[in-house]
Amino acid sequence: MAERTTADVVIVGNGVLGLSIAFETAVRSPGLRIAVIGPTARPGSATVAAGAMLNCFAEVTRFTGAHPASRAKFELARDALDAWPQWLDRLVESTGSPAPLDAWTPGTLLLLGAQATPGTVQNFEAVRAATEAHGEPHEEVDIQDIEGLDALPPEHPVRALCLEREGAVDARAVLAALEAAAGRQGVVEIPGEVTGLVTVGERATGVRLSTGETVTSDTVVLAAGSPTQRLIEELPVGMVQPMLHGTGFAVETRRHRGPGFGHVVRTPTRSGGCGLHLVPLGGGTEYIGATNIALFDPPDGPRVGIAQSLLRFAMEQFDRRIGFSSVRRWHYGNRPITLDTFPLIGRSPMPGLLFATGTYRDGFHSSPVIARYLAGLIVESAAEQGPCAMFTPGRAPLETMTTETATELYATETADTSIEFGLRLPYFLGTEALTSMRRRQAQESFDRLGRSIALRPEILSAVYEADDSRVKQLAAYLHAAPTPSPS
Repeated sequence: MAERTTADVVIVGNGVLGLSIAFETAVRSPGLRIAVIGPTARPGSATVAAGAMLNCFAEVTRFTGAHPASRAKFELARDALDAWPQWLDRLVESTGSPAPLDAWTPGTLLLLGAQATPGTVQNFEAVRAATEAHGEPHEEVDIQDIEGLDALPPEHPVRALCLEREGAVDARAVLAALEAAAGRQGVVEIPGEVTGLVTVGERATGVRLSTGETVTSDTVVLAAGSPTQRLIEELPVGMVQPMLHGTGFAVETRRHRGPGFGHVVRTPTRSGGCGLHLVPLGGGTEYIGATNIALFDPPDGPRVGIAQSLLRFAMEQFDRRIGFSSVRRWHYGNRPITLDTFPLIGRSPMPGLLFATGTYRDGFHSSPVIARYLAGLIVESAAEQGPCAMFTPGRAPLETMTTETATELYATETADTSIEFGLRLPYFLGTEALTSMRRRQAQESFDRLGRSIALRPEILSAVYEADDSRVKQLAAYLHAAPTPSPS
């Protein structure tokens, strides 16, 4: 007979969200029995691979204010930006170690390159407009005053914006502090992989591990990132939207030439992914990242072409002396991306089952606020208020644009990506032939689904590349899911 463990709350996922929720819940209700379940090595974890930029305004795009869902997501990020200083102080107080504060790198420099595409330029301007509209401390910086910048002439930045309150933390240091803080509050970590939900009637009552062991609980929280999809597939079709894997890749290097940077440097969000970024980790160690590819099934490692392009872009757009740096470590993980690219936060339609995932690139940054929100639901059955309330699991997919706009955005952003990766057209040929081909691809994706739904470019690309079984699975969800509200 399989062993049975009992807890009041079981949290699936031992990354930053799972541990943050466990810690916050335990602080609010010290007598609650809380178990966190996840593999010790955290393979493919987004937290372990994260650059952990605490960027809110730097993530703004020209679409941020265009729809209530986008505005709610921005408000969530703003709340988190305000929350992080106190959150780090709490971790220091709870662990007795200054490591979380030592891992803090203040300030982000947002760079606009000379060859930025029109969409990237618009996103840069959107960041600047947002800082002014919300009174966020910022300063336009003279390019010549940026120590460490030595980009190649064709790619040299032409503008720079300093965001004083943003920056980065060391994800690995914060994760270790969260583990220690949660442990001191009595949270129990169970190493292992959750392979299924345990239900009685229509209520979630626990989880099943790969060992056959079950953990029964009054409350189950799914905070396992992209692997949550395995458990979503156990729910009735149409109840919760599917999860994709946003594969991200970065490299950790040790500098040998040049002074390096004193702040995070990055480019604006572009072509469906985070901008190119470099995070100084101290002692000449730097974290360089940029990539995001949405897939239904993640590959077993980063693609060679992506690795080559990432390093080339860093040398060309930030500092050519990076070419002399030594590689210390490769980082590779999978971000959880929902079909509509907005998070799943709060109570699901199944009693006893809560979600805290689907956060895309914002999971680490938003973790203090999401933890506070989930803890309120668990301990106090708090009313669902604030920006998280829009992202309840079980909602219809949020469409922030029309399908016609989605098609055009897919065409232009994929064309921009091609140009960013080196495509050069002759003077007598514009991008129309390329965008026309991409429009046809978007329409083919809609045809495969049997339904037109306004999907973001990275999701449309995943649908276009997916095999028939995954497309049928997605089509079945769309057929059974609630009808989306008009944009």
